[in-house]
Formats: sequence, structure tokens, C-alpha cells
Amino acid sequence: MTKASDPTFESSPDVMPVLSPGKHRSPRHGACFMEFASYLAGERWSDHPPCTHPLLAFLARGVNDFSSDQGRSRLVPLIPSVIGMNGTDPKIDLVIALRAASLAIPVASESRQRALATGLFSCRRMLHDLGLGGDAELTHRIDVALAQAPNARDWAQEFEALRGKHRRSLSFTRAGRAIVSTAVLGIAQACISDADARLYELLAQSIDDTARVLAPVSQSTAARVHAVA
Repeated sequence: MTKASDPTFESSPDVMPVLSPGKHRSPRHGACFMEFASYLAGERWSDHPPCTHPLLAFLARGVNDFSSDQGRSRLVPLIPSVIGMNGTDPKIDLVIALRAASLAIPVASESRQRALATGLFSCRRMLHDLGLGGDAELTHRIDVALAQAPNARDWAQEFEALRGKHRRSLSFTRAGRAIVSTAVLGIAQACISDADARLYELLAQSIDDTARVLAPVSQSTAARVHAVA
């Protein structure tokens, strides 16, 4: 179990806040997940704090808003884990979108499964655009996710073929937000009894995925500091 996945992670705040959905003007009016993260980070009160990668923060806001009151309270120990989780590596967008689509596609409605399958094909293109086509782990995760909804996979494949050269160029930043939004809604509105648990796992695993992408950067920085010292 990783730190982000562990509800007892020791960096959790001593006083547990009561999270609520939506945006709040100040702590007096309540706090959502990312607003409390901005407070803990010592930044200006905001649900878009610079301490967290934009897509990860977007996911956190969605999970916060679409969890039940009970499920939302379980998110609190994850708040410290998103502080400092930021970077410019485009792979971060990719792994978050892929995680979201992978966890949502088995339970989402048919129309959302199709949208998520199309998103997974976008992930595959992005993988090649980043020069990561040889990344066996991510390629396998895309294939496994698509296999969980074969009808949607086949539909998306036909849709991709029909678009062909007429495909509009879309930055993966925007595509990633669309995938994450569809995934959160797909889980929250699915006919399942464990939507809160799935949303929690989506956020926790996405934090861990982001940390793994950032790890080489952190290790390189630490090595330079050690060399100077």
C-alpha cells in the first residue's frame, strides 16, 4: 500500500476538516478538498492552488463534489498527498487520464463507455507522440482497459477510423479533462453500491501515479543538491 492509498497516512492534519462540495469564498463558508490543500500549503485560498498539477486538482474537485457526505469525509487523509504534486511533464496528464478511464469504463453507462474508449485511443496516440510507444506497462494498461468494454472498444475503433484524417487537433490537456470528467460522472452515476470507494481509489491511485512520474525529477534535484553540498 502506498502513502496516498493509506487512509492512516501520518501527514494527515491533526484537526480533520469537514469537506463540502463546490467552491467557497473563505474557510468560514466551508472548504472543498483542494481549498483545504491550498490552506495546508500556505497558499492563497483557492480551489486551483499552484501546489498541485492542474489535472490532478481537477480530478480532486470532481471526486470531492460527486462523493456522498460520508465518502467525502474519507478523502481528508489524502489532502496532504496532493501538496507539491506538480510538474510540467506531459506524461502526468496521460497517466491520470488513463487511470480515470481504466477505473470507470467497467461500470459506466454505455454512452460514457464509448466516450471513455475513445479517450483511451487518445491515450494511445499520446503515448506515441511522447515517444513512449515502447512503454509496455502503459500500453498493457490501455489494452486491458479497452478489453473491459469490448463493444465500446469496437465502436470507438470504428469512430476513429471514420474520423481518419479529419480528426481535429486537440491538446491532450483538454482531452485529459474530458476523460477525467466523464470518468468521475460515470462512476458517480453508475448503478453500483460502491461508488464512493471507487472515487476514493481513483483519486488515491492518481496521486500515486503522479508521484511516480515526478520521482525521477525529485531524485535528480536531490542529487544536484547533494553534489553542491
